[in-house]
Amino acid sequence: MTSGEAGRLPHDRGFMLWRAEEGTRWLEESIERWAFAMLSDDEVNGQLAADDEMANFTIISRQEGILAGAWTTDYIIATRTTDVETLWYRGDGDTICDGDVIAVLSGGRNNILMLERSILNLIGQLSGIATNSAKWSSASPIPVACTRKTVWGMLDKWAVHLGGGLTHRLSKRDACMLKENDLVEPSGDSRGGKNKVGGKGVIHQRISNLDEADIGAFLTIEVRSIEEAVDAATEWQDVKILKPCVIMLDNMGPDGAREADVALREAGLRNEVLLEASGGIKFAALNEWENCGIDVISTSAINRGTQPHDFSLLIEGA
Repeated sequence: MTSGEAGRLPHDRGFMLWRAEEGTRWLEESIERWAFAMLSDDEVNGQLAADDEMANFTIISRQEGILAGAWTTDYIIATRTTDVETLWYRGDGDTICDGDVIAVLSGGRNNILMLERSILNLIGQLSGIATNSAKWSSASPIPVACTRKTVWGMLDKWAVHLGGGLTHRLSKRDACMLKENDLVEPSGDSRGGKNKVGGKGVIHQRISNLDEADIGAFLTIEVRSIEEAVDAATEWQDVKILKPCVIMLDNMGPDGAREADVALREAGLRNEVLLEASGGIKFAALNEWENCGIDVISTSAINRGTQPHDFSLLIEGA
């Protein structure tokens, strides 16, 4: 089986976080965890008391990009205040420009000021990720997914989704990945002898012992050679589990990807698996991945170390 629900790549898990322009329970719970940490650092614990002094504040974009974080801002305001309302002129996933008025916050002056830094940090970081995701997705000849190397967990993945990238698995339980540490064949030396990574025997053992219920949405198997890719696809074909299987080619480059695709086709196994390239993916070299036989590439560069989007929040009359 080579695809997920309704032909969707299994790496496209954004629908688990965002549906009909609203966050799911999964995203809402993630927002609460991160918001609690950020707001606690600003000494905002629980709901703020109503403020008698009213004011209007405007959120202004200072550069071009993709907005992410409006829904999370509304969540924070709804759960921490009773006297603040927000009017949004742009929504999550919308393109924004330098000078655009994004939203107006109306209500308790001091309460808005108490939340100001957390809100700007949130929408700045998430919009930066969404903007970078759009940049990668538009430049790549094949779909681009992020990895589980995140700063803010599922919030990062939501921002990637808003920018047009793929989320990959959302957690270890969401989908199973057999990585380097899972594919180590013990040396049998209790004194700390070296373990062997990969190999037909250990790949066979790990895949043949898989329980379909433990796989989650899909399985990813990390390999480092064409031989391991063929071995993994062969073993997967034998277990006959009706879920997508992804062979992740680790640091094999475009040429290695082409060779793996050819080898799998010659073995009659290409339709059994999806091919993912990961490791060392560079934005400047995305065009090199065209016609490599790869279904998707994954990289942490799409969401880690991105430049936050620049916003201002100004009180009326400032």
